[in-house]
Amino acid sequence: MEKLLKTNRRDFLKVAATATGGLFIGFYWSGCDSPKMKVLTDEEVLSQALDFNAYLSISPSGDIVIYSPNPELGQNIITSFPMIVAEELDADWSKVRVFQAPLDNDKFYRQLTGGSGAMPHSWERLRKAGATAKHLLLTAAAEKLGVGIDELEGKEGIIYHNGKKQFGYGEVAGEAAKLTAPDDVQLKDPENFKIIGTPVKNVKNKDMFTGMPLYGLDVYREGMVNAMIQRPPFGMKIKSVDDSAARSVSGVTDVIVFKNNVAVVGNSTWPLIKAKRQLRIEYEPDGSVESSFDHDRIMKEMLDSKTAQVMRKDGDVDTAFKNAAQVITSEYQCPFLSHSPMEPQNFFAHVKGDKVELIGPTQTPDRARMETAQLLGIPKENITVELTRLGGGFGRRLRADFVVEAAELSKILDKPVKVSWTREDDMTGGAYRPAVRYRFQAALDENGNMTAYKLRGAGINAGNSTRENNFPSGSVDNLLIENVEHRSPITTNAWRAPITNFLAYAEQSFLDEVALAAKKDPVEFRLALLDRAKKNPVGEIHYDIDRMRGVIEMAAEKSNWGKNKDVLQGFSVYFSHRSYVAQVADIVMDGGQAVLKKITAATDCGVVVHPTGANHQVRGGIVDGMGHAMFTNMTFENGLPRQRNFDTYRLIRMKEVPEIDVHYVDSGYDPTGLGEPALPPTGGAIANAIFAATGRRLRSQPFIEQKEFSDIKLEIRRT
Repeated sequence: MEKLLKTNRRDFLKVAATATGGLFIGFYWSGCDSPKMKVLTDEEVLSQALDFNAYLSISPSGDIVIYSPNPELGQNIITSFPMIVAEELDADWSKVRVFQAPLDNDKFYRQLTGGSGAMPHSWERLRKAGATAKHLLLTAAAEKLGVGIDELEGKEGIIYHNGKKQFGYGEVAGEAAKLTAPDDVQLKDPENFKIIGTPVKNVKNKDMFTGMPLYGLDVYREGMVNAMIQRPPFGMKIKSVDDSAARSVSGVTDVIVFKNNVAVVGNSTWPLIKAKRQLRIEYEPDGSVESSFDHDRIMKEMLDSKTAQVMRKDGDVDTAFKNAAQVITSEYQCPFLSHSPMEPQNFFAHVKGDKVELIGPTQTPDRARMETAQLLGIPKENITVELTRLGGGFGRRLRADFVVEAAELSKILDKPVKVSWTREDDMTGGAYRPAVRYRFQAALDENGNMTAYKLRGAGINAGNSTRENNFPSGSVDNLLIENVEHRSPITTNAWRAPITNFLAYAEQSFLDEVALAAKKDPVEFRLALLDRAKKNPVGEIHYDIDRMRGVIEMAAEKSNWGKNKDVLQGFSVYFSHRSYVAQVADIVMDGGQAVLKKITAATDCGVVVHPTGANHQVRGGIVDGMGHAMFTNMTFENGLPRQRNFDTYRLIRMKEVPEIDVHYVDSGYDPTGLGEPALPPTGGAIANAIFAATGRRLRSQPFIEQKEFSDIKLEIRRT
């Protein structure tokens, strides 16, 4: 049965004939009320185009164009978005094209990439855009033929009557533009999808494969200068600068001290790299914040602090622990991490009086504009932001520090400027994943039932280092979750799957410890807790019990959990960004050596719009989660990271990626997030598998630096 959906009047602001006679629909992404669509003249379309929120256009040739408002950083929405429109439109996919829209808050809503929210936010709006356009086209064709609209069918960009081809979409686009959009539109039953759910190629593949300019580092403007910046260590300020050697480097045109930074300026980047190394800068403490970098000691002291912020409390925890037959206590610790996108930070800025042109890779274009406006004291309406494709972000490009630097230098130099960061700049420039230490406690009764659960998170610039409403909250009668925060001069930022990227590993490893103490199978132990939450919930439940159970059962089935005595397995499951992912890691022993052979993942992200892109997201999240759990660490000395490039900051290598087996639960839900949810469970699954194989419990990341791992010979093999 097709779904009848009421069209919100602000979803479709304008319908008009374009200058070439095609159909042009203004489409609003927030779905709030606004005037109904009206017909515009060609001149009005050209003059008022900027008043639209988003655009679906159909040319007389039948070409369909959608302008995607969200930044593209590899999650492939630039392909998935037009797939949704084309599906409801019943378009010829070969004629669908998509373009990146510039920042425009008058037209777009939530024009950012973060929180795995692009698809959940846009799903219904994109469907309505395609369905409404199709209705208008069929109505125009029905009027031309003198038949009822129910007698017509639109398929692959062609309108049929009684099975005979009558018109291409482009042939009736002009007439369709003169019609009034309906209040109600029919959306397809998912069983009838023909494009959604198919492995469509990335629409930008050709540009990427042929080296077409796509990224911020490709930006060039006549008269532009390049700049690189030496930034201070954390907690320090400039005392003196000797730039004489830097200025003598051929190709360097200027050296500028601004705020707490030193910029070298020239016509190309290589002279700037050499010149920056020649700078002689003396620093002194800035006195703004306590600047001890002994983070291990600080976090241990925080866990023993008598004051903490209570995030959630259910039942009588003290009494439950007092009466427990057994108490399990463990601590888990995770380090600072760099985001390390393939493309280091960069941005172009041209300040022209009270107007600014900004171009580059940002996850939050409006934040870039707002902070630039505040810096320069000009109206935000005077600033344009053009988005390039992002060469990775993982949360680092949510900030706008690299944008503001470019704008400030352009203002000082009165020239267009492109600021580029080296890999060392990126590694030492801050905005890391916060470091956190967790203390878990669980109380068991004489039957091995968990009667109480406590978690205290101690984070360095982590904000709330817990997710107090995630599982197992709601399944335990007595529960206490607390948070302690330490302020440090080290800047931190959201890092792929914020907080849950390390909390999931710690929680899922600890739940295995509790299951072992209770003498219960880890999977059955979790399912029993979910049953408890289903039948007798404690407090509010903020996760979907059935969806979590669904991925647990699928992962156990697909991995043959516990059925092969020669395969030692670790389990983990987590809910984040509206989606659910369960994973099983398989280890086999070969000649006394532990071999990580396979990771099986079951994901419930609702409708899978683009299977190829979805698989990339799940596999990429697993590889990212595995690599950072096992290998990556960032430590500090006198405000500077000891790890400054990939020679000392150990990332996972291709040969170290095991077989990854990906499955999806068809839950029938609309799409939920997928860019981040596969990462959090990975560390726990691997750590639990290592314990199953070796009896060693890994309670700190990275695993390779722990003494419990020192004599474990873990090899990773792909089949």
